Parts: sequence; C-alpha cells; structure tokens
Amino acid sequence: MAIGKSRKPGLIFVGRFLAALIVFYFITTLDPVNEHVVLPFTGLVVDASAFILRSMHQPIDVTGTVIRSPRFSLDVRNGCNGVEAMMVLAAAMLAFPATLRSRVIGLLAGSVAIQILNLVRVSSLVWLGEHHRQFFDFVHVGVWQSIVILAAVSMFVFWSWKFAERPLEARS
Repeated sequence: MAIGKSRKPGLIFVGRFLAALIVFYFITTLDPVNEHVVLPFTGLVVDASAFILRSMHQPIDVTGTVIRSPRFSLDVRNGCNGVEAMMVLAAAMLAFPATLRSRVIGLLAGSVAIQILNLVRVSSLVWLGEHHRQFFDFVHVGVWQSIVILAAVSMFVFWSWKFAERPLEARS
C-alpha cells in the first residue's frame, strides 16, 4: 500500500518529531546531563520564582530545588521545570521544514516564553499551597501542566504558520 503524496510530509514530520523527542528524553535521563545541566537549570527556576514571591512580600526560603514558605514547601523536579515543554517545542521546530535561522529564533523566543510562563506557574503554585492548599493538587496537575504543554504546542503552531521560513527545497 503506497502512502499518498499529501500524507508523506505529515508522516515525515511526525517521525522526525518522535525521534527528536525520544533523543531529547534519553539525553536528559543521563545522570551527567541531569546533574550538570537540568538540576542547575531547575535551581535557576527556583531562585527566579523565589525572587518573584519575595517581591510580593512572601516569606520564602530556598534550599536547592525546594521553595519553602511558612506553611508550605514545593520541590521543583523534572516535569515542573519547563524542560519537557521546551523539548516538545524543540522537537516540533526541528522536525518542521524551516531554515536554521527561523528555527533558532523560534526556539529562543519560545523557550523564553515557556520559562516566563513556568515562573508564573511555580510562583502561583507556591502561593496557592501557602494560602489555599485545598486547590493545590488540582491546579498543579489538572490546570498548570496542561497549560504549559498547550502553550508549547500553540507556540509551535503559531510559529509554523507565521514565522517559519521554509528552506528553498521545501518551497512550492
């Protein structure tokens, strides 16, 4: 059974996307990468979130990847540091037929946007845990995880429609 010409580019994109995502996930599971790249990055996310909370006059202490307020503490781990959303965005942008320039600009802008959103997420979760603990689990798992991943997907879709410059060989 032959694959129609109209479906082939889509299947190539999905194959490249899945391959890139698998490679990214494999790389981030390596202990040296986790220890020397992901954990320090997570520490930056925690420090920036603590700065935001302190600027709102919240009493916050930080130890490694843990943010503590008087009645609540949050350990920011893989899955909550925005790295997975950036990997989804990167895999999609790398799989899409676009120029290197367009990909680099899209990845930089998208990664910054994801991290800004993630800082709002982490800060709001600490505040919510401190002041309205009964809503924390639902908002943490049911709301924010979905928002961050949907934001990454939406950024890719927007970039691919409006900003992705196609390489000459991919133009019709």
